[in-house]
Amino acid sequence: MKSYRKELWFDVPSRCAFVNITSQVRKCLLESGIKEGLALVNAMHITASVFINDDERGLHHDYETWLEELAPHEPVGQYRHNDTGEDNADAHLKRQVMGRDVVVAVTEGKLDFGPWEQIFYGEFDGRRKKRVLVKIIGE
Repeated sequence: MKSYRKELWFDVPSRCAFVNITSQVRKCLLESGIKEGLALVNAMHITASVFINDDERGLHHDYETWLEELAPHEPVGQYRHNDTGEDNADAHLKRQVMGRDVVVAVTEGKLDFGPWEQIFYGEFDGRRKKRVLVKIIGE
């Protein structure tokens, strides 16, 4: 069995954003040479997420609106976590809802997606460098 590992780095200039990283993961798969196996993609920061969904602008807007209703950023004093001097408690909660990682089957050297599926990096406390791990195993 082969194993491949790569870190993708992001520096999102806004507090919240969704970045389609499907092409970067496909490039990793090509570099790995793996034809059959599994690809794990996970955010390596506790205020960011990786998830699979449709690449549709309206849906992304709906996510931002929904997440802000679930865990509003303001007022920052509403969260005990922010008593430590942080202002990102909402980002931790948003990450919990959106998830840490995805696993995608690799079949015949391709990511085995359903219709419209794409991989996204979700940023909830941006403005600094963060990384995503791509780990691919198989033959």
